[in-house]
Order: sequence, then C-alpha cells, then structure tokens
Amino acid sequence: MFEKEKENYLNKHGFEQTCLKAVLFDMDGVLFDSMPNHAYAWSHAMTQFGLEMSAEEAYLHEGRTGAGTINILAQRAWGRDATEEEKQVIYKAKSDLFSRCPEAPKMPGAHELLIKVKDSGRTPLIVTGSGQVTLLDRLNSNFPGIFRWELMVTSFDVKHGKPNPEPYLMGLRKGHLQPWEGIVVENAPLGVEAAVAANIFTIAVNTGPLPDSILLDAGADLLFPSMQALCNAWDDLLATFA
Repeated sequence: MFEKEKENYLNKHGFEQTCLKAVLFDMDGVLFDSMPNHAYAWSHAMTQFGLEMSAEEAYLHEGRTGAGTINILAQRAWGRDATEEEKQVIYKAKSDLFSRCPEAPKMPGAHELLIKVKDSGRTPLIVTGSGQVTLLDRLNSNFPGIFRWELMVTSFDVKHGKPNPEPYLMGLRKGHLQPWEGIVVENAPLGVEAAVAANIFTIAVNTGPLPDSILLDAGADLLFPSMQALCNAWDDLLATFA
C-alpha cells in the first residue's frame, strides 16, 4: 500500500531495500498530548524575563532543546545568547509552570500502536528533545513493558537538538541500527527535519495546529492526521517495510 513512498525514499537516499527492525518515536505530541501544556508554559513563563513567545510559535520550536529555544528568544529580545545561568533560571521557570499544568493524556491510538510494534518483534525507541523529568517518568507507568531506558534519547544525551540529526543518529547508534532499518514517527517540523537529515524514513502525524504543508515541506515521507490513523495503517506499513 505504501510502495510508492518506500520507493521514493530508497531512490532519494540510494538505499537498496528496507528491513524494518525498530520504530523511533518522538514523545511530546506523539505519545502524550502534552504540547498544549508546553505551549502554555513557554508563552507564559517567558514574560517575566522580558522574552516573548506565542503559544503557536512554541509548536514551531518543538523538538529543539530548551537552551536552544531560549537562545533564539534572547537573540531576538536582547541581541545576544543567554548565559548558562540565564538558561538554567529561565528553563526552570518554564518547567515549574509546566509541572503545574493538568497531566497530559496519552495520545489516542499511541498505546495500541506501541503494542502492535512490540508484538511484531520490532523495537520501540524514544527520541525526544524533552528534559521534563515528569514526562519521562510517565513513559514506564503509562506504557509498561514497552520502552527500555538504554534505548531512549533525551535532551540530556545530545549537544545539538532537533533539527540537527544528532538525536536520531544517536537513536540509531543506541539501537545498533542502519537508517533503512528504522521508521521515525514525529509531529513537529524540526523533528521531521532531524529525522530526514539522519536518512530515516519519516512519518509525520499532525496532532497539533500547524498546517499539513509545514510538515510535508520539512521533508516527511508520509503524513497521517492522527496517531490512531497511523495505528490503523500499521499492518500495511509493516508489510511494506519489513
């Protein structure tokens, strides 16, 4: 069913064939419907430091490290990068506000998809720009038996966040994978860019307010309107990429 997209991917990167062994999942906006909380926390916490970010802009920065996002805001407002001390203080204020938001629910269809991936013998990995300990801790409680800590990439593991390919390249290394042996599931344009730059087949799920065109322009090989729609298509994806 997805042979055309697979063929385009192979031709683009000069690969001979796919051999699906793992699925690399972003976390916020993919497994948890947490982006509204992040957008609220970013947009409201920044005002106390004289920085401005709208809730919609937060979706455009999704996947970037907190320090990277703060630097962009600081350059815009102050004409310079934030100091390390400023980054820590500002990110703590954002994290504190985020922690007071209502608990983000699981994204509909996410748990069912993870079970299908696991039951098919493929390995689920996490590649997230998040450093929110509260969300990372929820992975095991909400998706028991799915993830292994040694197969997670977080903002603590990388020097360069998305859209740099480093997070997904590290995911490949941790999983002992070649690019053609994985599929990425992302909801953010920066995450899509990072995965595409790492030469991995990239599925975008548009779970936020951004138009589809932004995710497709970022290079997504395939786009679904929701995690449930992706879950429903898993058997066909598996048959095509296995």
